[in-house]
Amino acid sequence: MSLFERLFQLQQHGTTVRTELLAGVTTFLTMSYIVFVNPEILGTTGMDAGAVFVATCLAAALGSAVMALAANFPVGMAPGMGLNAFFAFTVVGAAGLPWQQALGAVFISGLVFLV
Repeated sequence: MSLFERLFQLQQHGTTVRTELLAGVTTFLTMSYIVFVNPEILGTTGMDAGAVFVATCLAAALGSAVMALAANFPVGMAPGMGLNAFFAFTVVGAAGLPWQQALGAVFISGLVFLV
């Protein structure tokens, strides 16, 4: 029994390593645009585009790894572009909040959601 079979029960789910690797590459290529678009959008707020690039990569990798290894669910996770655009153009741009305060509000709303 291979490592992949033990981790993901591929036969039980009616799939193969090849199918899952093709699906993974397809998902990665589909999601990879966010690595370039997200820093451009959030950079308009004054945030460091390089730091946003790294944070986007880390968030997508960590979220996807948790979905794969802890939940055993084949879903890629990444930051939502709609929420990032709302953050950049409405909260920071139109409402005029500094990006630091806006991120504080995002953090507090995350805590409220968690509770």
